[in-house]
Amino acid sequence: MSQHYDVVIVGGGAVGSSSAYWLTADPAFNGRVLVVERDPSYARASTTLSLGSIRQQFSTPENIRLSAFGMHFLKHLGDYLTLDGEIPEVSYLERGYLFLASEAGLPVLEANHRTQQALGATNAILRGPELASRFPWLCLDGLAAGSLGLAGEGWFDPYALLQAFRRKARAQGAVYLTDEVVSLARESSRLTGLTLASGEAIQAGVVVNAAGPHAGKLARMAGLTLPVAPKKRFVYVFECREKLEPPPPLVIDATGVFVRPEGRGYVSGVSPPADQDPDCEDLEVEYGLWEDLVWPTLAHRIPAFAAVKLTRAWAGHYDYNTLDQNGILGPHPEVSNFLFANGFSGHGIQQSPAVGRAISEWIIHGGWRSIDLSRFGYGRIAQQQPLLELNVV
Repeated sequence: MSQHYDVVIVGGGAVGSSSAYWLTADPAFNGRVLVVERDPSYARASTTLSLGSIRQQFSTPENIRLSAFGMHFLKHLGDYLTLDGEIPEVSYLERGYLFLASEAGLPVLEANHRTQQALGATNAILRGPELASRFPWLCLDGLAAGSLGLAGEGWFDPYALLQAFRRKARAQGAVYLTDEVVSLARESSRLTGLTLASGEAIQAGVVVNAAGPHAGKLARMAGLTLPVAPKKRFVYVFECREKLEPPPPLVIDATGVFVRPEGRGYVSGVSPPADQDPDCEDLEVEYGLWEDLVWPTLAHRIPAFAAVKLTRAWAGHYDYNTLDQNGILGPHPEVSNFLFANGFSGHGIQQSPAVGRAISEWIIHGGWRSIDLSRFGYGRIAQQQPLLELNVV
């Protein structure tokens, strides 16, 4: 006889494990939770291969609110994920983002700034002399201004956060199973269960799609279309002999190339051009972007980086929403007990605390409670009406 779980979460990364934590932490929920994760080592997981950065400098209000709670969660981790008297250490470093803009990009930067400030974000627009004074190592050629996060932005250890979610969820009763979903059983407007690669059949009251880059594949098992695909991103690690003072925040050039300190060195990267960004499941590192775009851009923007030593590199996957690069959250309109938590396109780790809370609220209460995420629902996908985020990094 197959086992029954009230909620089955497919994918045990940060979003799936956060959902399991919030469900099992809520006194209003007394059901059974199963998390199916095919790789308990997380060696290939988007969560653990990410840079673990967090920011409030978005253009979409919902993204700002999601990440604002993520920042609050990191700062008050002991209130949520303490286990046996031990507060997890996730190495949160509050350093800020610096978005740079050319004259052409200045109106968007200023409009985003107004949106962010209206929602409580603490950042400042710095123009030429202010940028030069604050960051003397920065070349201002072609720049009109920069937006600097003064609080509530930085970076942390994504693997540590994931493990803290996972340990707490298990301590609260969530069951983790190492297996892979190979099929979903659907009867009209509901999913009734799933079959695993091991051959085991599971009955489910609710299924949560937290499968990251594989979310589109899982949706197809239910006969549904979800515009989420795996897109490969590269992180290049380098050292620079010259010490930059003051230490840089996370700098995003007007070209999209980014760099930030990491230990005694730096990490950097860029999203490839759309015509060079195929769906891809391998993790092979390509160095063409470093040689042709990342390093030349960095050397121009921060002249000290003209002489650096590339020490290593790695690749990870975005769960890329091909419609608008924003999250897809909540139930499918035709399959009411199949919930999406997908398509974050690179900002899933920072939003995982708020997304997990939102998914649990929908399951327990039947709607959004803490943050109204209606605009992130599947409806816009069905109607092909993108909700564009102007600050995809």
